[in-house]
Amino acid sequence: MPKGKKGKGKGRGAKGAQKGPGSAAANQGAASVNPDAAESTTDQQPVAAGSSSPDLEPDAQKPKGPSPVGFAQGTKEELAKVVWPDRQQLISESAAVILMVSFLAIFISLIDNVFSWASRLVF
Repeated sequence: MPKGKKGKGKGRGAKGAQKGPGSAAANQGAASVNPDAAESTTDQQPVAAGSSSPDLEPDAQKPKGPSPVGFAQGTKEELAKVVWPDRQQLISESAAVILMVSFLAIFISLIDNVFSWASRLVF
């Protein structure tokens, strides 16, 4: 067995263990370069769930939602990217949809009538 694959199941495997800054491999490398880094993170006091950091302003903590003007601009940009069908394509595809819906409605109606007839015979 190749080194690094031993004991790995169907998970992330050896490649997944090396990716990302929060992975165990990255944290081990950082600890070997700076051994005091692990100690400095444990000395900090945890912040309570409802409290805020004194460094941040109240407005900076809440992300602002999308503005109506930004939404309108984004919508306009996206609609400019749309490839609109020409008249003939629109008519032919609309006719295809109407025909398929009609055929399916007739088919479902026939099946319903057959089951209604069969249930009247049985019950």
